[in-house]
Amino acid sequence: MAVNPTLYDVAREAGVSLATASRALNGSTRVVREDYRVRVLAAAERLGYTANLSAQAVARGTSSVVALLVSDIADPYFAAIAAGVTRAAAAAGLTVSMAVTERDAALEISHVRMLRGQRPRAIILAGSRFADERDRETLVAELESYRASGGSVALISQHELPFDSVSIDNSGGSAALARELVRLGYRGFGILAGPAELLTARDRSDAFAAALPSPPLAVVHGAFSRDAGYAGMLELLDSGTAGLDAVFAVNDVMAIGALAALRDRGVAPGTIAVAGFDDVSIAADVTPPLTTVHVDLEAAGAAAVALALDDAPSPTVVDVPAHVVIRASTPGR
Repeated sequence: MAVNPTLYDVAREAGVSLATASRALNGSTRVVREDYRVRVLAAAERLGYTANLSAQAVARGTSSVVALLVSDIADPYFAAIAAGVTRAAAAAGLTVSMAVTERDAALEISHVRMLRGQRPRAIILAGSRFADERDRETLVAELESYRASGGSVALISQHELPFDSVSIDNSGGSAALARELVRLGYRGFGILAGPAELLTARDRSDAFAAALPSPPLAVVHGAFSRDAGYAGMLELLDSGTAGLDAVFAVNDVMAIGALAALRDRGVAPGTIAVAGFDDVSIAADVTPPLTTVHVDLEAAGAAAVALALDDAPSPTVVDVPAHVVIRASTPGR
C-alpha cells in the first residue's frame, strides 16, 4: 500500500485511465460505466485513498461543504444555531465548516470573499446585521458574485438583504415582552441596548421602548457580552436613576451579566427585575431563572440549510416565531 496513495495509484490499481478514476471518485456529471466505477471504488478502498475535496469542487463546480459564518461561537445564541445547521447538513450528506466574524463587517466580507474561491455548496450567514450602508452593499456584491458562480446563500436574521433568509421576530418578541412586564406591574425601565451599530440590537431595543406606556428611564449601549451586561447594570445602579424597577437586556448573555452585577452589589432578589432575549440553554438554570423571549435557534439553523439547498426562486423568507417566557427574574410588583 502506498504511504500517501494518489489518484494515479488508484487508476493503475483499478486498470482504468486517470480521467475515469477521477470521474468515479470526484463526482463528475459524466457517466462512468458501472463495472469501472466498482473497480475504482474497490481500488481506492484497498489503497486507503481519500478523495481530494478541492478536486471534487473543481469537478462538480461546488463541494459537499456548507460554510457557516457566525459572530461568536462562544455565544450560546450562535452555538445553538450552529447545532441546527450541522444536524441538518449531516442529514443531507454534507459537512459544515465554520468561520467567526467577531461582529466585524470587514472580517465578514473577507471571509465571504475567501469562501468564493473554495466553492462551498452553500454559505449561511448567521452574523450580526450592520447599519453601515457601504458594508451592506459590499457584502451583497460578494454574495451575488458567489451565487452567480453556482453557489447558494441563506441568511439568518438578515431578511433585508436580497437572499433567502430565516427571519427572527426581534421586534414582535421585544414588544410582547414589554407589554407582559407592564402587566406584571413594572413601570421604571432601563434598557441594556447592545451595540448601536448592530441592527438586531436596535430592532429589539426600539421595539421594547415603543411598547412601553412611557419612555425608558435609561438606555445603555455596550457589547453583546456577559461583561458588557455586567458593566451596563453597574452604570444603571451608579447613575442613581430614580424609580428603576426592571431592566431589559437585548440578549440573554447580557442579562446574565446584569444579574451577576445585582448579586455583587447586594441588591435583594426581585428588587430590580431582569429580562433578556433568545432563551439560550442556560437561561433557565441561572439564579434566579431568567425571563426572556424564546426563539427556537436550532430550528432557525435547520431552516437556513433547507433554504440553501432548495432550488426555489430567491428571495424566500422563513419566519421563526418568538414568544415570552416568564421566570423568577421578573416576579412582578
